Amino acid sequence: MIQAVNITLAYGKRILFKDVNIKFTPGNCYGLIGANGSGKSTFLKILAGELEADKGEIIVGRRERIAVLRQDQFAFDEEIVFNTVIMGHKRLYKIMMKREAMYAKSEFTEEDGVRSAELEADFAEMNGYEAESEAAVLLNGLGISEDLRTKKMKDLEAGDKVRVLLAQALFGNPDILLLDEPTNNLDRKSIKWLEEFLCRFSNTVIVVSHDRHFLNQVCTHTADIDFGRIQIYVGNYDFWHRASQLHLKQKQADNRKLSEKADELKAFIRRFSANASKSRQATSRKKLLDKLTLEDMPTSSRKYPYVVFKPERACGDIILSITGLTKTIDGVKVLDNFDLNVRKGNKIAFVGDNALARTTLFQILAGEMEPDSGSYRWGVTITNAYFPQENSGFFEREMTLIEWLSQYSPPSDGDAFARGFLGRMLFSGEEALKNIVVLSGGERVRCMLSRMMLTGANVLILDEPTNHLDLESITALNDGLIAFSEVVLFASHDQEFVSTVANRIIDISEGCAIERNLDDEEDPDIEDDVAEAV
Repeated sequence: MIQAVNITLAYGKRILFKDVNIKFTPGNCYGLIGANGSGKSTFLKILAGELEADKGEIIVGRRERIAVLRQDQFAFDEEIVFNTVIMGHKRLYKIMMKREAMYAKSEFTEEDGVRSAELEADFAEMNGYEAESEAAVLLNGLGISEDLRTKKMKDLEAGDKVRVLLAQALFGNPDILLLDEPTNNLDRKSIKWLEEFLCRFSNTVIVVSHDRHFLNQVCTHTADIDFGRIQIYVGNYDFWHRASQLHLKQKQADNRKLSEKADELKAFIRRFSANASKSRQATSRKKLLDKLTLEDMPTSSRKYPYVVFKPERACGDIILSITGLTKTIDGVKVLDNFDLNVRKGNKIAFVGDNALARTTLFQILAGEMEPDSGSYRWGVTITNAYFPQENSGFFEREMTLIEWLSQYSPPSDGDAFARGFLGRMLFSGEEALKNIVVLSGGERVRCMLSRMMLTGANVLILDEPTNHLDLESITALNDGLIAFSEVVLFASHDQEFVSTVANRIIDISEGCAIERNLDDEEDPDIEDDVAEAV
């Protein structure tokens, strides 16, 4: 159990939390959600004892151990991978080191014998004899091969480091597990393993994630940070979304009814207050009016951008034909005789472990790269817009957001149009004058989506568009693509995004097109019922 009591934290005049009281109990997994900047990671740091609140205290059950997923990939660079995992249980690791040092002595005194017996008892109490096998199971589940386990952390790729740090957090059955974006840099197989692990985990879990499918799979409760407070809903992310929207609509409906009732009373009072025969009724209604109070609607920190793609014309019958497309990069054949026909109304998700193959295909279709062999042909009615995964080249020049967006809109639209468009994409007021070189990753993505919307294209090509976006922006983009009436070609690691947008799934892991049934996307290990794409 971990409990926050009267937690208050402010940065200057900005209050993140005020008198927050909340208890997280064993056997539950809490998804901590909120808009970017609402304080999700900050609250996790307060719970972990890494950050002190202005007021209040954190109460943890007696002798309960907190484990935290570390975001610092360089903190354990000089440590062996295997040891890094076991260091997740600090007390156990300390005893292991003392135990090893004790048995390494050339001379063993009677006092050493007594001390070693005490160490062995403590070691057994903390399941130290199973530590190595437990660490191996965790590393195996997260895809860290045996040959990497004896290497130093500094010799690992960034993605593998993250997996080891996740194994460190999970090691030793912690009483309270705090996870900040645990699915980052994990492949689908590892994410599925982690989902199953957390579903079996019997202690307390608090997790921050932008992956809606992951939250739906693992969370028993949702802790929503908004309006300067934290409110717990029983249920996963989808349940929270429905419940919170229903609650908001009920409040709005109640206020509307009260407002209408107040208007009726005011009209009666104006009409009959001077009428002697009706004066008593008018006075009675005035008393009723004085008792009516509209409930204040607090301003939410959640903001949803306006993502709507409007094609200037519908696609004709011929969309895209790809024949024998082949491309080798740095000696590796990423596309191998790739064939595909795109039909009217297709919304195709390209999946598989080979991200380079997907990006290469999109770059060729967007005209940014030439294939080694093969061909592709767009229909005469087609205009396409491309969202690249890497967008830094679009933001290198010194200019304001208004100037940047004006490059992609007709000159006749002017600054007022650009400012209004940016406002709908959450760049309001002075933010529209922000220099583009200082934009965050999420802000750049919203700019690139704005650029796409202005093209009026009838085919959209998107390479990992949900990267860097908060849940609100992902939801807006998700809904925008579902509503889009024409053709979409996209890649995304967000399983919820894929399952709700796509009506075709193409796996290009081996460089050629393999079409999956839509249901197969729920389980990346399914290999049967796979047909070659036309």
